[in-house]
Amino acid sequence: MENPCLTYVTPTLLAGDRSLANVIAHEIAHSWMGNLVTNRTWEHFWLNEGHTVYLERMIGARMFKEPFRQFAAMGGWKDLHDSVKTMGETSVLTNLVPNLNEVDPDDAFSSVPYEKGFALLYHLEQLLGGSDVFMGFIKAYIQRFAFNSVTTDDWKTFLYLYFDDKVAVLNKIDWNAWFHTPGMPPVHVKFDSTLADACIALCQRWSKAKESDLGSFSATDIKEMSSHQLIEFLALLLLEDPLPVTHVQRMQAVYNFNAINNAEIRFRWLRLCLQAHWDDAVPLALRMATEQGRMKFTRPLFRDLYNFTKCRNETVSKYKEYKPNMHPITAMLVGKDLKVELSEE
Repeated sequence: MENPCLTYVTPTLLAGDRSLANVIAHEIAHSWMGNLVTNRTWEHFWLNEGHTVYLERMIGARMFKEPFRQFAAMGGWKDLHDSVKTMGETSVLTNLVPNLNEVDPDDAFSSVPYEKGFALLYHLEQLLGGSDVFMGFIKAYIQRFAFNSVTTDDWKTFLYLYFDDKVAVLNKIDWNAWFHTPGMPPVHVKFDSTLADACIALCQRWSKAKESDLGSFSATDIKEMSSHQLIEFLALLLLEDPLPVTHVQRMQAVYNFNAINNAEIRFRWLRLCLQAHWDDAVPLALRMATEQGRMKFTRPLFRDLYNFTKCRNETVSKYKEYKPNMHPITAMLVGKDLKVELSEE
C-alpha cells in the first residue's frame, strides 16, 4: 500500500526472480497518481488506479521491453473479464464511473477501475499517436492538477485542451459507453500476443486433452516459460471450463506447481485445483488464504473453497477463526461471499 514517500509491501512479492516487481512500480507510481493528483470522490477512483496501472506498465516496458507491457495488458484484460463476470455484466459497479449513492465504496472494490481505466488510456494512446505522445499528456496532467483533487470531467476537459488538434478523433469516442455503461469496455482493445502465444497453445492442449492424452505432457512443456508466462497460462485455464481432477493431478505430477512459492502462480494453481474439486488442494488453499492478507488472493480463494461444497463448513469455520486478523474490508467482503451473517460472526 502506498503512502506519500512511504510504501508498505507484502512478503508475497518475494518470488526469488524479481518477477513481481511490477507491484513495487505500481505503488511508487501512486506517488504521482493518487497522492499528488487525487480523485475527488470514490466514483472517480479510476483516475487513481487506471493511470497508475498505465505508468506501472510503462515502467515494465522500460525494464523488459514493449512486448512485456503488451503481455501484462493482456493479463489485465482477463482480470477485468473475471471481475465483470463475478459482479454481473449489468452491475452498475462495473461502470468506470459508478453511481455510489448509498453504496459503501468498499463494496465496489474490484479490478474495474484498474483495468477498465487502463484499457481506456491505452485505447487513447493508440488513437492519439502512441505511447511517447500520450506520456506527454500524462506529464502535463500531473503538472496541471498537482496537489489537487479531480473528477472525470476535469480530466476529460484537460484531455481536450491538450489534444486541441485532435478534437475530431476524441469526438468519435463513445464517452458515455466508457464511463457510464456496465460490463466490458465498448472497444475490444487489441494487444500484441507474442509472449502469450506459447501460453495460449499450452492452455488449449490441456483444455482439449482427453484422459488418453495426459501422457503426452511433460516438464519440458514449461521449461522455457518465464514466471510471467506461467501466470498467464494458469490464468487462461481459469477462463475455461474446470478441468477434470485427473488433469490437475497429472499437471502436478509433471510440473510440480505445489513446489513453487511465487504467490501469483500458486494462487492461480490452487484456484484451478479447487475448481477441479481436488481434495488435496483444500488444506493448501486454506493456508494461503489465511497466511497472508492480500484481498486479491484471499477473497477468490475463500470464494472457490466455499463453492467446493464438501469443504464449505470447514471454509466458513476457518474464516471465522481468522477474521479478527484480517483487514476489515477484506473480512467484510469475504464474509459476504461466504454468506456469513453479521449475527453469526
